[in-house]
Amino acid sequence: MKVVKFATDITARKIRSLEDAGKISAIGRAQAMIEFNLDGTIITANENFLGTVGYRLDEIQGQHHKMFVGAGERDNAAYREFWAKLGRGEFQAGEYKRFGKGAKEVWILASYNPILDDAGKPFKVVKFATDISAQKLSNANFAGQIEAIGKSQAVIEFDMDGKILTANENFLGALGYALSEIVGKHHSMFVNADQRDSDAYRAFWARLNAGEFQSGEYQRVGKGGRQVWIQASYNPIHDLNGKPFKVVKYASDTTAQVIARKRSEKVRDMMESVAAGAEELNASVREIAEAMTRSRETASTAVDRVEAADQQAQRLTQAAESMSMIVQLIGNITGQINLLALNATIESARAGRGRSRFCGGRIRGEEPRQSGQAGSRSDRAGDRQSERHFGRRRRRAGIDQERDPGRQRVRLVNGRRCRGAEHGHRGNVGEHAQGGGSRKHWTGGVEQVS
Repeated sequence: MKVVKFATDITARKIRSLEDAGKISAIGRAQAMIEFNLDGTIITANENFLGTVGYRLDEIQGQHHKMFVGAGERDNAAYREFWAKLGRGEFQAGEYKRFGKGAKEVWILASYNPILDDAGKPFKVVKFATDISAQKLSNANFAGQIEAIGKSQAVIEFDMDGKILTANENFLGALGYALSEIVGKHHSMFVNADQRDSDAYRAFWARLNAGEFQSGEYQRVGKGGRQVWIQASYNPIHDLNGKPFKVVKYASDTTAQVIARKRSEKVRDMMESVAAGAEELNASVREIAEAMTRSRETASTAVDRVEAADQQAQRLTQAAESMSMIVQLIGNITGQINLLALNATIESARAGRGRSRFCGGRIRGEEPRQSGQAGSRSDRAGDRQSERHFGRRRRRAGIDQERDPGRQRVRLVNGRRCRGAEHGHRGNVGEHAQGGGSRKHWTGGVEQVS
């Protein structure tokens, strides 16, 4: 009796099976995994999957896959077609929105893999999934922000050479172009001709290629040469290796604001000029006011001095008038003295002639007549001499006998002078006449009027 052994070397297959098991185990540790029959009922699931949807295994085994699908999706044609493809052995992959326990929304990146038997016929489906809910939410947040920015701002994208990739409607409206007119063109089409070949413009794109963010207020040229001002940021976008591969520009049209600002600056400059002129004018007015104050003070001082001089002049005038009255009084007194002296002279002369006529020498018949004739001549000569002497005295004394009727007047008559009765003198021959307030006395040929 003997034993016959028939053997097949399955080492390679065993190794491959172990490798497959190891791979599946590794995948199971890293990913959520669940197995379905071809009709969609659940066979099993690993802990990663159960943790993602929040169920225990006994809560889902034997249940249909549709328990993870929204109510609006379960009965539509797309869901039925999805399982039909898997039944035919067709692979399905993508991002899917699923619902866990308590209707918790879960986003997964999953692949549905039909498993084939030896005949190539699918007999079950294995699903490998990754929970991307947080990433999806973050992407939705970013997408929402970008969409919001795109709604409110002008957006345009460039490659690193400056060629235009795309632009949104806000940008196209601000510059006045259609998308087809700018795609593939260089950014320099929006720049003034004198800036396109400048070192500053080349340096601008060199910094963007180095990954440096650029922002500021820029003057750009729209369709038809229209000048447009924008407040813009140029943002280099980096790939997974940190290398910039495109530039996204976000911009706001600030043309109206810039024009208004420039007008405001012009007005401000004008106002500053006016203010400076007003300040200069104010300084000039202050100087003029100070000068006028000084002039007023000077004029006031001059007026005071003039008033003082006028008062002094008045006092001098009064003093002069007083002196004039004193001089006049002195003149009157001098005239009276001169008149008395003249009267005394005439009396002396008469007394001398009378003594020679009546008291001396022999008295003869002819001698008295000769003596009378000689006396008459002597009297006339004496009168002329007395008149000349009296005239000189009067001129020296300033006496105006004709202008002052109240002053005593003396006249020689027949060579004789007569003094008034008020002086106590008595004449040889006298006649008194009074009329109109005046008295006349004749004494020895002299007329006195008082």
